[in-house]
Amino acid sequence: MGEYIVSARKYRPLTFDSVVGQHALTTTLKNSIASGKLAHAYLFCGPRGVGKTTCARIFAKSINCLSPLPNGDACGQCESCRAFDEQRSMSISELDAASNNSVEDIRELCKQVLIPPQVGKYKVFIIDEVHMLSPAAFNAFLKTLEEPPSYVIFILATTEKHRILPTILSRCQVYDFQRMSTQDTIAHLQKVAQKEGYETEPEALNLIAQKADGGMRDALSIFDQMVSFTGGKLTYQNVCQSLNVLSTDYYFRLVNHFLAHEVQPCLLLLNEILQKGFDGGNFIAGLSTHLRNLLVARDVSTLALLETSEQMRQKYNEQAMRCRPRFLYKALKLCNDCDLSYRTSNNKRLQLEICLIQATQLDEEDSPGPGLGPAKTLKPIFNVPGAQGPDTSAPQAVQPVAQGHNAQVPLAVAGSSQPQDARPVGQVEEPRPQMPPAAAHVHVPEGGSAG
Repeated sequence: MGEYIVSARKYRPLTFDSVVGQHALTTTLKNSIASGKLAHAYLFCGPRGVGKTTCARIFAKSINCLSPLPNGDACGQCESCRAFDEQRSMSISELDAASNNSVEDIRELCKQVLIPPQVGKYKVFIIDEVHMLSPAAFNAFLKTLEEPPSYVIFILATTEKHRILPTILSRCQVYDFQRMSTQDTIAHLQKVAQKEGYETEPEALNLIAQKADGGMRDALSIFDQMVSFTGGKLTYQNVCQSLNVLSTDYYFRLVNHFLAHEVQPCLLLLNEILQKGFDGGNFIAGLSTHLRNLLVARDVSTLALLETSEQMRQKYNEQAMRCRPRFLYKALKLCNDCDLSYRTSNNKRLQLEICLIQATQLDEEDSPGPGLGPAKTLKPIFNVPGAQGPDTSAPQAVQPVAQGHNAQVPLAVAGSSQPQDARPVGQVEEPRPQMPPAAAHVHVPEGGSAG
């Protein structure tokens, strides 16, 4: 049995055509090599594990190849290519700026720039993690980077472009590497599995690709871990168990309970999930993602946003057709509110249970309310048939009580149920004697006066 090499190193691309997910960028580099229009400094930036250092090495090997291929790739047979493959090339140097970030290290690099290449046309310096250089080292590197000798090419690589000084950026050709799509990652993992003779399920590879979050190196590392756990037979359930990821089957079952307005099964299913050790915050985040996927799967035009296997897309589409858009909007709002309140709640489980109970009681006939909350309407509790009350359709003005000798009786209000005296309209009512306010509390003896 030979020496074991991890898949990330064993299947590292050696040509531009074998680089995954960076077609536009590799095409630009190959065309610049074929036309001989090379810049003196390049900056490769992007997320981790997307091929920055790999492309830098392929680019350095190709521009120093003594007999390059018509498409711009290196031949792999000349002395320069063999020296690079055997890691004995004196024309291509690689520097780790994370551990060599001082001014003295840059000064030593500037001295090596003065030495012309021994084999090949260019002397290439690959500086990885260049954002780790100190400000003083950046300043010491400026002059050499701006006006290097004609045979020197610098290739800088970084994951944090915002930490590079603007004076450095203005002196380089910047190439932004993009994240690996889920489909590209799955296709590459399938090729590796076929070469190694492993049995895989598309859903298992899709879960690994999602866990890698756009990094091919991370995907291959997780792939090796799953192979060790399953013995070369990667199934969806085994990968979920090894990665401690909640299966999507739970979310499909929950939505079915929502649609059936079943509260008790939802609470029992939540208890089963929590008993397995899954975090409630991750659970509600996964439920939100599932509802979003259902919303995306309803329309053919947005189906491309669902990065999963074809079989899983069909499963999402089948459940999405049974959900109305208004139900999905309200459920997403509930999950988002629960996610925000979950972090600060003292009773976190109660927050999850309230969210599930509300999701099972969503009424699709209610109109959505303005603002953050749903519409609040009051409906009558009792409805007695045949009951007729007073006519309150027209508001009645309230007349103040007139006091004094010149007070007149108000006219009778039309439709009033109160009986009216048969007094002529213009007759004035005799004023009644009124007691002063203070006299109401004075006791007057019989036969005497209050005064």
